[in-house]
Amino acid sequence: MLAVVGTVPNPEFPLVAGEVKLKNGTLYIHGNEIPVKRGTPALLAAAIKTLKKLGQKEPFGYLIGDIGNGDGSQKLYQYLVKDLKEKHFQTIVFHYIQPLIGWHSRILSVLQKITPTPILIADAGFMYVAKMSRRSSAYDLFTPDMGELAFLADELAPHPFYTRGFLLHEENRVPDLIARAYQHGNAAQYLLVKGRKDYFADKDGVQTIIDTPMEEAMEAIGGTGDTLTGIVAAIISSGMELRKAAIMAARVNRLAGSYAHPSPGTQVSEIIQYIPKAIEEVLKSESKNHKNIHPEMTVLEIIDRYRETESVFKKYDEKVGGCICCQALFEPLRQVAQKYQLDLNQLILDLEDSISSLNTIKITHEGGESR
Repeated sequence: MLAVVGTVPNPEFPLVAGEVKLKNGTLYIHGNEIPVKRGTPALLAAAIKTLKKLGQKEPFGYLIGDIGNGDGSQKLYQYLVKDLKEKHFQTIVFHYIQPLIGWHSRILSVLQKITPTPILIADAGFMYVAKMSRRSSAYDLFTPDMGELAFLADELAPHPFYTRGFLLHEENRVPDLIARAYQHGNAAQYLLVKGRKDYFADKDGVQTIIDTPMEEAMEAIGGTGDTLTGIVAAIISSGMELRKAAIMAARVNRLAGSYAHPSPGTQVSEIIQYIPKAIEEVLKSESKNHKNIHPEMTVLEIIDRYRETESVFKKYDEKVGGCICCQALFEPLRQVAQKYQLDLNQLILDLEDSISSLNTIKITHEGGESR
């Protein structure tokens, strides 16, 4: 089950914990209504739409009102330290919450004692406190925007406001900023960087760039980064491997935005309603594109077109006792299999699986039927 931890921009909103439902564009939890605009409510709405389409249960929410003074956040931290000991979530995403280092350390201590440890995702304020605590590596995924990536890359900045000018975000500097964030231990195991282009990366650098469809108006719409975090958290909690989930989520988020025909005045709630349609389209597309690898493709062609296959070749390095990418980069796959006495069909299957296993996920249609 997915748990979402965050705040609502309403100082009167009480501390609540329970399943969150979405009805007619409004969130409901324990009798409390939350309008879907941006921030954690947008993340939750996107997660619910995704989970429902994939035939999963609604997420469990930990929410409280906080307008930036930290009063609500501190109460939420205190509650989490006690309640998380009793719960067993598959995935937890931490979102807008005041970065309080001491409380963060206590929560992380609780989570690391749970078996199995849940998949941990952080964005916004909780990502800041993870970096400030020097505990970024304890997380599986961060979902920063460009400005937040620059903060992660700045080993001296205690808060995004203090990010040094020479590190300020520029699209062409993304690979350098990612490398710097990992160099200083300020990144999670994986990064999904949100922006005009979306970047999926790990300690070895950028693995995949997702830049289509491109809708310029999306940049001006508040909350589209929150929806991406909600979508990827939901897909991961459904059981998909993190790398594939991140790539799928970025495609779904962009496609949903395109379906909404956005303008600068478009509200994020208008985009969220297209998430189920985007999921179905992405899954159909992946199914049609299956069997992408053929024996006459060179190793270089395969990796250049499908960067995620590099990890498969690295696994095969152990079998052959050498580096396939180093010694056979320009050789066709058929020749590589003969050279190293590998099962060609199995190698192709493994490569295909790394590219596209999205079509194995169930999707639920509006009538409730899943397939």
